[in-house]
Parts: sequence; C-alpha cells; structure tokens
Amino acid sequence: MSPGQVVWFEIGTTDPKAVTGFYGPLLGWTFEADPDSSIDGRTYTRILAPGAPWPMGAIQQGDIGDEAINLSILATDVHAEVEKLTGLGATVVVPATQVGDVTVFARLKDPRGNLFSLFSQSTSQRFKERIAGTEEYVQQAACTPQPGTMAGFEIGTTDVKATTDFCTRGFGWRFEKGDALGDVPSLAVFGPGAEHPAGLLWDHSGDHGRAADYLMPTFLVTNACATAAAAQERGARVEQQPRSAPAGPDRARIRDPRGNLFGLLSQPTPPTTR
Repeated sequence: MSPGQVVWFEIGTTDPKAVTGFYGPLLGWTFEADPDSSIDGRTYTRILAPGAPWPMGAIQQGDIGDEAINLSILATDVHAEVEKLTGLGATVVVPATQVGDVTVFARLKDPRGNLFSLFSQSTSQRFKERIAGTEEYVQQAACTPQPGTMAGFEIGTTDVKATTDFCTRGFGWRFEKGDALGDVPSLAVFGPGAEHPAGLLWDHSGDHGRAADYLMPTFLVTNACATAAAAQERGARVEQQPRSAPAGPDRARIRDPRGNLFGLLSQPTPPTTR
C-alpha cells in the first residue's frame, strides 16, 4: 500500500446483478454493499476474494456511461496527480472527488485510451481498525495467494515507448525485459521501489493492426484452461486461449459478457510420470 502501486480494481456497469452473477460462480467472489459510495440510487458493491476479510475491488453502477473495467492506483495527493497526468496526455473522466471521510478518487484515461482510477489512502479511523484486523490474513496471502484473488495486471500496447514513457513519468513504474509468449515479447512491470513485478506489459506492435491497447486485472485460478472454458459457457469470449511462456504460468485473456477484459493466471500443471 504505497503510492504508485495498483491496489484496487473497479467494474463499471449498468447491471450489477449480471456482473455478480457471472464473476461470483466463476471465481468464488462474494459481495457486500458499500454505503459510503452508494449514492443517488446507484450501488457501489465491494468484491471479496474467497475467504478474504477485506475487499480487493468493487462494482460501480452507472457512473461512467457504459461497461468498463479499470485498475486503481494509490496516490498521495489525487488533485496533484490528476494535474500531472493530464500534463502527460491523460484525460479526466471523473475529476478528483471527496468520498465522505473515506478517500479522494478520480477516474482518467491514459493517452492510449485505457481507463484507470486514482485513490488516496483512507485516514478514517474505522478503516484503520478494519485494516489492522486483517494484517495476519494479508501476511498469509502474500506467502500463499488463494484462487480468486487479483494476481496482478496486464498491459497490452501497440506502442511500447509511448506506454512505458507515460507509466514511468506518471506512476514511477519501471520495466524490465520478460519472457515472450509465442511471438509476443513482454516487459515485467515494477511499482515504485518494488523488488517483485506487479504486472506484465505485452508488446503487440507486431500484430499489424489486429491488436488494440488494453489495461486489465489478472486473477489467480487453479486451472486457467478449465476456468476459461467455464467463462465461455457463461457467455464470455476467450480472446487468448491459456498458454505459457517458458517455465511460466498459464495465462488467458477473457472478454466477459459485458465486454470487459480480464486475465486468468494459473501455475502450469506438472507433467504426469509413469
């Protein structure tokens, strides 16, 4: 929980029941209403991974005009960050907004058209108490992540230089060469001061007009092939069938029935021996 890190995700929709009905059975999520952010008849629903005492994301009803999914990045000063990011070419979708005594948030699009949010860390005493009560769970989850949790994020881009320049100057991220997935090279994405990567950037510049830029959360599952098949049975479209880089996890890219992109990640199944 340090500035510049991806700490949350949101699914914007006009039909929260359809979203919970898809993701709940698929990934084992549970949901709870957030009274602080549910306003003007629109619900803000927290998303909890299986067994988790603290939410990892939320469903936002009817706030952004259409279906969308976005990552949320922690900011020290949301107003100042919005000014900096717009100077780097981002556009404001929702200006910096105070949410009760909980947080300040803003929603923007980066120069490639990807939606993302900024949040400030809450100073509310009730949230501090709840967070303090989950420290043991967080430590255990860091050692052994559970299926259904957010396992990181992916960036797909047709212009690596433009994307990495914006993320480095805007969020303080750094990039290191990663493995290729077939003929698609990757870069590992590190948050400010991080020792371990939080995400991957895939270089789609060689796809010759077939690829589009995207920014999406990735969720840990036990078996990416089985989960991708289950998602397809529930009306999703598998844009990238599960496959892995050398010695890497299996990854799939899914477009849910509402049109939102998300990723699946599972450790490869070891070969059977006789």
